[in-house]
Amino acid sequence: MSQRKPLTWLLAASLALNLGMLGAVAWKQWSPQAAQAPQPLTDTLALDAQQRQQWEALERPFLQDLNGNWEQIRHHREALVQAIFASTPDPAAIEREQARIAELQNAQQQRVITQLMAERELLNPEQRARLLALLLSRYSAEPTQEEQLHNK
Repeated sequence: MSQRKPLTWLLAASLALNLGMLGAVAWKQWSPQAAQAPQPLTDTLALDAQQRQQWEALERPFLQDLNGNWEQIRHHREALVQAIFASTPDPAAIEREQARIAELQNAQQQRVITQLMAERELLNPEQRARLLALLLSRYSAEPTQEEQLHNK
């Protein structure tokens, strides 16, 4: 195996974890449980009626896409773990699953960026500042699932 192959794998794994973290934050932000929170994000941002209507119109298809993407990622993560813990691990199968997860996470990252850019356009400067502060506070406060698993 060349020296470049392990570095490529490590880079891809690192990218996948970073994208996974952003996806997890976005998922938590826009998940159905977030709507049951004491103060919905639309209230936190103090959206007016027109902004709220536009926000909800943007959010519905985004959440559907995001949920479908998460399902695909979960499926491939399960396959990856199965391949890693098989009685005789198949490096090609492991690499295929990892590559597919990275592709899905990249697509998810693009969805989140597109959504945030669209939301940004709806918001006034004060609302943008509130959303930015909220997102940054969540990014810094929440450990990844891998960190949670290994810290128990």
